[in-house]
Amino acid sequence: MAMPTRTAGRCDRGVTGLTAEEREVLYALGCGLGDDEIAAALVLPEQVVAERLGRVLAKLGLRDRAAAIVHAFDCGLVVPGQGPRRPVPATAVAGRTGAASGPWLRVSLLGPLRTTLAGRPVDVGPVRQQAVLAALALSRSRSVSRRRLLEDVWGREMPGGNVVPVYVYRLRKILRLGERPDSVIRRDRYGYGLVQGIAEVDSLCVEDLVTRAEEAERTGDLPGAVRLCAQALELFRGEPLAGLPGPFAESERLRLAQHRVALAQRKADWQLRLGRRLEAITELSALALKEPLNEPVAAMLMHALRRDGRRAEALAVFDRIARHLAEDLGVPPGDVLLRARRAALLGEDTGPGRGRGRAGAA
Repeated sequence: MAMPTRTAGRCDRGVTGLTAEEREVLYALGCGLGDDEIAAALVLPEQVVAERLGRVLAKLGLRDRAAAIVHAFDCGLVVPGQGPRRPVPATAVAGRTGAASGPWLRVSLLGPLRTTLAGRPVDVGPVRQQAVLAALALSRSRSVSRRRLLEDVWGREMPGGNVVPVYVYRLRKILRLGERPDSVIRRDRYGYGLVQGIAEVDSLCVEDLVTRAEEAERTGDLPGAVRLCAQALELFRGEPLAGLPGPFAESERLRLAQHRVALAQRKADWQLRLGRRLEAITELSALALKEPLNEPVAAMLMHALRRDGRRAEALAVFDRIARHLAEDLGVPPGDVLLRARRAALLGEDTGPGRGRGRAGAA
């Protein structure tokens, strides 16, 4: 027998404490979707979906996903026989619950730019128009002036005329909120910016996951820190802001790439502290191949190999990066590598080798 529809007040109480993103997952679960379908609809990694579902269960005191499905019906978040068998955007969920609207727009910058509106991919136009959107997405809640956008996106090749207002106008039309007149881009006396609470940006999601990983480390939950760091790394899909022009995109591309390397090093450090040497060595080896001139990464890999009794392999890592440094940069190995080599030769414990080197230091 179909469960009765609950009142709006009951629905509010049933999701108290959940974020807009968590309500999306709960609603999708109540609609009968599996984790893979929710991940596809919300454009998220499955691990992120599982993490949000875990928070829903914990906040609502529910036993398992079956109990969450029942709760979604019982509180009126999902009405039997109504609506498609797929999650709706957070704004629709907010309308059902009376809560503030969640992210309707998702901007993915950790790879080629991808934009989704209500879960559907959207073409936001030519590359410089994409670069304008990326600059706004990375500005957090700050407004960006027209002059700054010209400098960030065009650099010394700044065009005349009203190119920025034209691009913003086009983006507003492309990213309009359904049939409503609202836009995801606001304007004030300081410039342009994304409306707060409308957009979810993957690079900012990484920062949130890193903050939670650091908190887990402070409380002694190293497995949790590793898991959260892994989720952050999975949001990277390739070279950040790939193909976008302008000095701002170039500087952010470098910053985000370095951030990715630093996260991988932190994850490996936590794995080593947990005694998970094989996992750390495997991931550091892959990272060292991608970053052949990064001395701290190579030194960290050498220390991990030495502690695993693989001194010959550790010395081979030194020989490989020393050759790359000489051939590509014309410089000898730095102190961090020399200390790692000395430790491998003498069996000394000089630490994890995360100090700064010259090339690729995060």
